[in-house]
Amino acid sequence: MTDRERSNIRDAAAEGFRWEGVDLLAYKQEGSAPFKAITRQVLFQRPELACELRYFEMAPGGHSTFERHEHAHGVMIFRGRGLCLVGEEVREVAAPDLVFIPPMIWHQFRANVGEPFGFLCMVNAERDKPQVPTPEQLAELKKNSAIAAFLAEAE
Repeated sequence: MTDRERSNIRDAAAEGFRWEGVDLLAYKQEGSAPFKAITRQVLFQRPELACELRYFEMAPGGHSTFERHEHAHGVMIFRGRGLCLVGEEVREVAAPDLVFIPPMIWHQFRANVGEPFGFLCMVNAERDKPQVPTPEQLAELKKNSAIAAFLAEAE
């Protein structure tokens, strides 16, 4: 783990929700894909369940990776407010909104209102690795003005 990852985890732990006996983890390996100021906690990961329940929390200004997967996600906004992009729709979300992310749909969550933003995420226990857009896919996505404006905020 890098010093930056340790710092992100310490900062999130100081402000965020924690569950007893649950490790506070880096969101992803540093350099694997662009993200900012986000941590994860795996709340349930048991063989009896065909799914995994995780809690992600972003510091103000943080965001998840802009990505897609072959598996679906069920998300419940748990803390704060922010923005989410799912497919071609950008919308404001707040606790306790529910967000469904179908397979192979581009998505990203962003803590853009100056407060911590956390969500519970249910996914398949066995799942594929995330895909980030190629430069060509990104150029095509940015033809949609709402997506272009949303992505410009993180650049």
